[in-house]
Amino acid sequence: MSSGSTVAATSPRLRAGTEKRRPSVFWPLAFFIAPLIALLFKLEIEGAEKLPREGAYVLAPNHYSEADPLAVALAVWKAGRPPRFMAKESLFHVPVLGWILRITGMVPVARSSSAASARLTLETSETLVRHGRGVIVYPEGSLTRDPEMWPMRGKTGAVRLALAADIPLIPMAQWGAQAVLPRYGKLKLWPLRRPVKVIFGDPVDITVFRTGESQPAALVNATDVLMGDIAGLLAQLRNEPAPGERWNPADHGQKETGRLEP
Repeated sequence: MSSGSTVAATSPRLRAGTEKRRPSVFWPLAFFIAPLIALLFKLEIEGAEKLPREGAYVLAPNHYSEADPLAVALAVWKAGRPPRFMAKESLFHVPVLGWILRITGMVPVARSSSAASARLTLETSETLVRHGRGVIVYPEGSLTRDPEMWPMRGKTGAVRLALAADIPLIPMAQWGAQAVLPRYGKLKLWPLRRPVKVIFGDPVDITVFRTGESQPAALVNATDVLMGDIAGLLAQLRNEPAPGERWNPADHGQKETGRLEP
């Protein structure tokens, strides 16, 4: 699928990776779905060349609207890679939905810190490397609770996945999808093609944390570095400084998952 006029890219025009050029279920999905997404969002992509052309990667974007996964998926496709997301392991056992998740290569995640979760993380990392695939992981785990929609405190899943098999960890920020669907709000279809800015960052250097990758403190510290990079990218898009300290839901009596109540 050609880039068309849906992207005002500041990055150089890039050739699609081998995985995107190979016939797959993503081709018909992109043919039908990408133009519909492009009716909602006019993407402006910066730094697309920082997404690896080949091989495994973990992409970590911010999350502030139920609609922003559409922008993220389209941006990744435009950047030359099929978009694959982390999804709850239980969804893979749902009839029809589970089949769709499996044929598109979506990645299961166990929401626990058990030995089974650690084993699944390792198996997932090895699968990504073996097939040369990337995966999109929202490190916040849910829509940000920050009142100004800056990235909140992150969870360690993206870092654990990257460390398990030495996979590049790419930060990403995007902004503008809230104009179409505000956080826990109502869909606003008009006007069409609302501008959404997307920026890919340089791989996060987490090598210093590899020796202690099994230690919770090292995982938390590495995640703090990742979230700092994401916040910095978002600050560029919003043209304002990010908060010096990330929002911690526990400090405000909020749950970290589920719908945010007023």
